[in-house]
Amino acid sequence: MITLTLLHPLQPVPVQSWTFNNESKISIGRSTSNEVVLYSAVVSRHHVEIRKTADEWELVNLGANGTYIDGKRITKTMIVDGMVMRLASSGPKILIKLESASEPGRNNQDEDKVSSTRQLRDSKSTLIN
Repeated sequence: MITLTLLHPLQPVPVQSWTFNNESKISIGRSTSNEVVLYSAVVSRHHVEIRKTADEWELVNLGANGTYIDGKRITKTMIVDGMVMRLASSGPKILIKLESASEPGRNNQDEDKVSSTRQLRDSKSTLIN
């Protein structure tokens, strides 16, 4: 399972989350054909793809304005649990959380978190000023 959480631009609080269980590819961008739609002037129509490769996830930049991890522009990188990507140098930030369905210690509190995440998610698109 992978959860993407849009972070508030000024505070480290979540704005919206998307949870994916069985997808092999997740696309992010302005176009409504993406799984995650972000309406921001600096976000490309097809900005980023997250791809499942064997047992790992890979982040691939497709956007003209770039994708950044720790302030460094990337073309392609392996995803690490808890990493934050930024779409364009001044664009939206997204926290990436990875969780295995067979992860030890999974309990009802974890299920509650998933339910809360689903409640945060009204639609797949978000307007960003």
